[in-house]
Amino acid sequence: MAAYSGENSVESKSSLSGIAPLEAVLFDIDGTLCDSDPIHCHAFREMLQEIGFNGGVPITEEYYIENIGGRHNDDIAKILFPDDFQRGLKFTDDKEVMFRKLAPGQLKPVKGLHKLRKWIEGRGLKRAAVSNAPRPNAELMISILGLSDFFHAVILGSDCEHVKPHPEPYLKALETLNASKDHTFVFEDSASGIKAGVAAGMPVVGLTTGNPAHLLMEAKPTFLIKDYEDPKLWAALEELDKRGGTAISTSVA
Repeated sequence: MAAYSGENSVESKSSLSGIAPLEAVLFDIDGTLCDSDPIHCHAFREMLQEIGFNGGVPITEEYYIENIGGRHNDDIAKILFPDDFQRGLKFTDDKEVMFRKLAPGQLKPVKGLHKLRKWIEGRGLKRAAVSNAPRPNAELMISILGLSDFFHAVILGSDCEHVKPHPEPYLKALETLNASKDHTFVFEDSASGIKAGVAAGMPVVGLTTGNPAHLLMEAKPTFLIKDYEDPKLWAALEELDKRGGTAISTSVA
């Protein structure tokens, strides 16, 4: 898990207040709902070493963060196997099988997630999961976390022509929920995801669960939090309530 540095975050009690009344909240999945990056990194490290990648030297966490974390499998395949894209796709498919075997015994929610869930449900907010993850992975993680009945929509890269960091997945989520970008914010843990949310015109709260704060700040999140118990988050949510509360509605087009 990457170390969190509050020095790189933006102090902002009221940094979300401009979107009041709040209508919807959008979440990435990997690293945002759950700290899944260590499982992904382990699977990539083991399988790449088996095939002699990098001369059989295991990839580092830094390599994983720079080249793999938060990316769609098509992009990962091109990076790892630039001369054999089809082999790369087969490799990433096999790696996802390994991830799904490991996840049930290792996947845990990000600290404070269920407290935040209660806050969102108590205000009748619309909510969607938006991820580059393959559908079997996304559905498995959401199920393990007990969130199958929480989300009104799940938008994946495979549902879109463009994946994150392109804004299309988040714009599609807004359309599906019939929600306004002016009254919605995003939770993300990767630079590509933050860029996608920002490009879609929404404030993004970044989580330092798997990536260094300085890397995330380059993507211009509104502010960073360590997890969902971070006092900065709850100060911002309290300010949102004071400024205009929520646009209570669970109707989804």
